[in-house]
Amino acid sequence: MDVKQYMQQLGQQARKAGREISKADSGRKNLALLKIAAAISADSAELSLQNRKDLQAGKENGLDAASLDRLELTPARIEAMVEGLKQVAALADPVGEITNLCYRPSGIQVGQMRVPLGVIGIIYESRPNVTIDAAALCLKAGNACILRGGSESIHSNQAIAACISKGLAEAGLPQTAVQVVETTDRAAVGELITLKEYVDVIVPRGGKGLIERISAEATIPVIKHLDGICHVYIDGKADIDKAVAIALNAKTHRYGVCNAMETLLIAEHIAGKVLPILAEKYAEKGVELRGCLKTCSLVKNAVRATEADWHTEYLAPILSIKIVADIDEAIAHINQYSSAHTEAIVTEDYTLARRFLREVDSSSVMVNASTRFADGFEYGLGAEIGISTDKLHARGPVGLQGLTSLKYIVLGDGHIRQ
Repeated sequence: MDVKQYMQQLGQQARKAGREISKADSGRKNLALLKIAAAISADSAELSLQNRKDLQAGKENGLDAASLDRLELTPARIEAMVEGLKQVAALADPVGEITNLCYRPSGIQVGQMRVPLGVIGIIYESRPNVTIDAAALCLKAGNACILRGGSESIHSNQAIAACISKGLAEAGLPQTAVQVVETTDRAAVGELITLKEYVDVIVPRGGKGLIERISAEATIPVIKHLDGICHVYIDGKADIDKAVAIALNAKTHRYGVCNAMETLLIAEHIAGKVLPILAEKYAEKGVELRGCLKTCSLVKNAVRATEADWHTEYLAPILSIKIVADIDEAIAHINQYSSAHTEAIVTEDYTLARRFLREVDSSSVMVNASTRFADGFEYGLGAEIGISTDKLHARGPVGLQGLTSLKYIVLGDGHIRQ
């Protein structure tokens, strides 16, 4: 069977399974998640064995240390997969929830019911634990899914797929509700993102190049974000201790994540007090500072930032810094250069904070908190399928509700329109 035929078959099976999983009650879906968790625990030795094959191949193919780290399934990461499944099982089921039910003058009741999206195609790189995150959220939200992991994790993903299949069967749900693509042929991605007849939504998780390609070529709606160019603005009325703690955490807690701060904006009124303190702490962490002319005059080891720096997601210990006149200049800079992911203001002025929340057009906007909180788990969504910077239909961290939609329902008792 060629790749096109193979992907068509996966699509047909997913559509059929999707109809079944959409009707499953919460107890059955939760049982499947717990059975999958048990299968992973029982087969952890096999998972580790298959993962070692991927790691060995990765080393032979020249994968860098960061990629190998993302690829590795340590005992702690396998246990985290198990715990993640249990956490999703414990979450409230959004499917079937009815909201906004009200009587109309005609006597009918009109409301909205939350329903699954249908079949979700997810394309991702490196990290095999994404296979479990994606499967768990899709199942809980009543969706079937087709998962296409990176070729570098093929053995790990197939071992995880076997555990998922076993858990679904033991819970009495169709094993084709979660299908992990078995071929490493890149043509499978092109087929998946054009399976309009069978797939309702595509979710890409990976580097900017992958997401740009899928966004350009997909004939199916895509939930995505391209960059995480996140800003923190330290206002002139900020508390110095809060500002230092937030700006340090937002940049240095983890570098290679989409919610790390990449540009720090500081009000001119407070820059002379807060910037030298921060510069010293960043130096201790080995962070390279690239700043505007005013920044460079206050921080001797800072290099002059270029226009390209304001557009760059470093994912590394590099930080752009700009001293601005006030909140007006800060908001203007953010709305020009931001990727609409996450922005934060540090201020004790409630009025300015409210204005920042209203005028900054990003998927997450924060007051006196690190951008690192832009995460499904921290938002109480459980796991997340990814972050969306789109405005339709999901925005921000995409959890269970983001994997559902709404339909109108009407309740009558023999009503006819006059």
